[in-house]
Amino acid sequence: MRSRDILDLLERQTGVISRNQVLALEGDDNDLRRLVRQRRLVRLHRGVYVNHTGRPSWMQQAWAGLLAVGRCETDGSASERIGAVLGGNSALRADCGPGSRWSSAPIEVLTDDQRHVSAPEGVVIKRIGDLDRVARWNLGPPRATVEHATVSVAARLDPLDAIAVLTAATGSRMTTADRLRTELDARVRVSGRGWIESVLQDMAQGTCSALEHGYLTLVERPHGLTGARRQVRDRMASGAVYRDVTYDGLIVELDGLQHAQTVHRDADLDRDLDAALSGERTVRLGWGQVFERPCRTASRLARLLPHVPMHPCSSGCLVARADAA
Repeated sequence: MRSRDILDLLERQTGVISRNQVLALEGDDNDLRRLVRQRRLVRLHRGVYVNHTGRPSWMQQAWAGLLAVGRCETDGSASERIGAVLGGNSALRADCGPGSRWSSAPIEVLTDDQRHVSAPEGVVIKRIGDLDRVARWNLGPPRATVEHATVSVAARLDPLDAIAVLTAATGSRMTTADRLRTELDARVRVSGRGWIESVLQDMAQGTCSALEHGYLTLVERPHGLTGARRQVRDRMASGAVYRDVTYDGLIVELDGLQHAQTVHRDADLDRDLDAALSGERTVRLGWGQVFERPCRTASRLARLLPHVPMHPCSSGCLVARADAA
């Protein structure tokens, strides 16, 4: 048994190793039984072990899922492709790190559509025909591209959560709307393809969050509000800032949940003061104004922007009453 190589592999795989990898490094089942008896290895899944007796970390669970589903493709170094990658939620968790919203989801593993293996406990297997196209084999653990994972997750969520996933991926600069669109075009079947395409088109035009997309599709567009510029870079006394939406004489800032934090709120107030010194008004809108009361919000904007023509979105829309007033 090539003990040094096994230790190196354990280090690269956060303390996780498979039976097949041990065999490829000139070990045998007697070696494995001895290591388990000595409690130097503990079984996680059939044929997969970790090098401690405590609770495995998320990364160790991810490696264990990959090794349980994948196959050993080796020339003896035990470092080649294992025939499986993290996908969907798990690929995003591996990219985003601890504390992300994906940490509690089951380990999602992608393998090729010719591989037939049962999923171990806590692992979800998805089979695809173009594994090599989407796999990032060079990463540890290997995982799908950001684009493939993001589109996969967005396609199975409700619209608001899907927008949040898409905009989070681009807002973190891990990818772009154009690259997500390229991934969407490369796939034969995607649930809600047309809707995702429309969201990506809006994102390419400057919407950078679920709240901004809601403002565009619920407040602006249905009421004919035109002339907006998005993500405009502005240099103020407090430094360079990016305005969410600007009109002639009016700045609209869209405040998500993070703006409730003291540090964000303080910076926002500074920006508003700087805008006032420049002769521009600032209004701040949150989730309630955009998603719960879009017509009421539009009617108020109509009064703030009397020079911009607007129209009601329906017969009972408050914009019509604002015009009458």
